[in-house]
This record gives sequence, structure tokens and C-alpha cells, in this order.
Amino acid sequence: MIPRTLQSKLILASEKFPIVAVLGPRQSGKSTLVRTAFPEHRYISLEDLDVRQMAEQDPHGFLQQTGKKVILDEVQRVPALFSYLQGIVDERQTCGEFILTGSQNFLLMEKITQTLAGRISLMTLLPLSISELTSANLLPTTPEQFIYQGGFPRLYAQNLTPEEWLPSYITTYLERDVYDLLKVRELNAFRTFLQLCAGRVGQLVNLSSLGNDCGVNYNTIRSWLSILEASYVIFQLHPHHQNFNKRLIKMPKLYFYDTGIVCSLLGIHSPAEITNSYLKGALFENMVVADFYKQLCHQQKKPRLYFWRDKTGHEIDMIYDRGDRLLPFEIKSGATFQEDFLKNLRYWNKLYDQPTESHLIMNREINSLYKDCHIHSWKTIGNLLA
Repeated sequence: MIPRTLQSKLILASEKFPIVAVLGPRQSGKSTLVRTAFPEHRYISLEDLDVRQMAEQDPHGFLQQTGKKVILDEVQRVPALFSYLQGIVDERQTCGEFILTGSQNFLLMEKITQTLAGRISLMTLLPLSISELTSANLLPTTPEQFIYQGGFPRLYAQNLTPEEWLPSYITTYLERDVYDLLKVRELNAFRTFLQLCAGRVGQLVNLSSLGNDCGVNYNTIRSWLSILEASYVIFQLHPHHQNFNKRLIKMPKLYFYDTGIVCSLLGIHSPAEITNSYLKGALFENMVVADFYKQLCHQQKKPRLYFWRDKTGHEIDMIYDRGDRLLPFEIKSGATFQEDFLKNLRYWNKLYDQPTESHLIMNREINSLYKDCHIHSWKTIGNLLA
């Protein structure tokens, strides 16, 4: 198993809560992580049809038969279990008794809010981050290679190529999950929608435009986006609204948690195609923003990430709200530094009324300092959140 940053947080939470839930996209390594962290727990997969039928027919009896110290994998498959879990943990008062995993945040959060509030610690496991791959000596040598391959553990653990694995992942998991949740009939339109989302990474979300291009209405697009977010396929980066006496852009920007999925949807067949693609900058930006998101989630920190753009065209690619101050980041896919890269950072710093530091992330091997700006290699961005 590739060591995961979340493991230590997971074990610590099991010593304080009766239930710990690890949520995240399918195949992000949830089952492997919990089975490694809790080898003495009995493992039960609710993807198994026979097991699921028993749990659905008699949820209380099913939980009584499992005994103590149990891992319930893909627990959203049997929502009825949540109410009975509440009664059991309230009666036993034992920490770390149930470890849950799930890949559909929409269903899980609804049930958890209703029945398990105060009894459960929620964690998110996303695909492998740059720092996790670096620690395992598995990080690809160029950002184009990492963008193309993405971060799903199976690709690294089994030495699979993206073309061998990702198309079947998209068909088997993404389309099936959406069908299960929405009973999507317009499957061809939904496939078009996925491809359009992939082609718009780093862009403002325009529901009407997506609907027109897919041939479906505004509400359908909004529903599909919600399900992709709930299934940990995409996330939206919202604008930072600090008042600088300028009219600000208020729409969010669209990103995927995994760039390998983006490349597969776009029909990109090699890292070399990324180098020559008009989407190179957007894909590099998606890689960086998603990696910040992964690292914060794996450290059990709220991912308070934003972007900033005004109506005159000034933009900061990413703003990290540390709590004590805001840190602005520009993201450039080029390897050669240009003074012009700093113009928006300087503009923003003049408006911001507190001392701060500027950061530029580039496709380079070393870190450096240029005047008041920290220039970072894409390989070392994990150190910024350590």
C-alpha cells in the first residue's frame, strides 16, 4: 500500500468517536486504507449483492450479527443501517467500533445529519497527492506525465496505463453512479456533458451554456453538476468576496479532482499531447488547485480555497485562506519566469489591506525568491501546507 497522509488522522479519530467515516471517490483507496489502519476489524463490503440483501431485509439483525469492530464498505448502499447504528453506538459507548466508507456524499451526508450527528468523525480521501507520490518515490518526472496519469492508486500499485484503466472507470463507476442516483435516461447527453466539463476546467461555470451544448435544460445541468460533486468527480472553486470597491465575478470555476479523468474524457493519449494542447495551462492549473484541495482534506483541514477576479480582468488563480491571512497564488504552466507573471499579484496586494506574501507556482525543478514573490516548483507545493 502507498502510505496515505490521512491514516494517522483516521486512527486518532477512532480513539475519540464510535464511528469514523471515510468518504471519497471510488477507487481512491478507501478500502485499502481502512483495512490497513484497522486490521483487527471485520471487513464487510455492501457492494456484495448477497450481503446487501441481508442488510436491507433486516438491518438491525445484520448489525447485531456483525459483532464489534466492523468495517462497512460502501455503506450508502444500505441507508437503513444508519438509524440502527445510532442505537447500537449509544448503547455500547465504544470508540472506533464502526468504520464506514462511502463514495456518494449526497446520500451519506443526508443520513448522517439525520441520525449520527455528534457520533461520527467524517474524513475525505481523494486520489494520491503530489506529496504522497513523492514520499513513495512514484511521482512522475514531469507535470504533463502526472496530469495524464492522475492520482488513482491502482494505476501506480498495478503499473496500469491510463488508457487501460480510466475509460472503464468512467463507464463502470461514473455513469453507473449517476444512473443509480438520477435514473438518467439521456445517457448520451450525459456523456457529452462530462466531456464538456473536461474541456472547461479552470473556467467559470455557465449552466445555460452547458445546457445548450448538451441539449438539456438548465435544471438538468444543475442536477448533474450536483451529482458529480457528490460523487467526488468535480469541485467548484468559489470567488473570494472581500470588498475592494470593485465589481467582482461571482460565478465559481470548475475543476476535477483527478486530471487523468479529464485527459481520458478529452481523448488525450499521451503526455506529449498535453504539451502541445491549448488546454495545457488549464490542465496545469487544475493539477495544482486539486492538489491543494487533496492535501488540505488529507490533513483534516477545511479546504478554504478561492479565486479572485474583477470585471476589469484582474485575476488571482487561487487564494488560500489560512485563517490569519490570505495567501495569493498565480499558477503558470511555463518553465521560464517572466516579470509579467507578477502583475496581478502586485495589483491584488495593493488592494489588500494587510501585509501578505505572494506565491507563483511554475513548471520548474527548483524554488527561488524574486523580490517579494516566492516561486515554487510544482513538485514541492506540498511543503506550503505542511
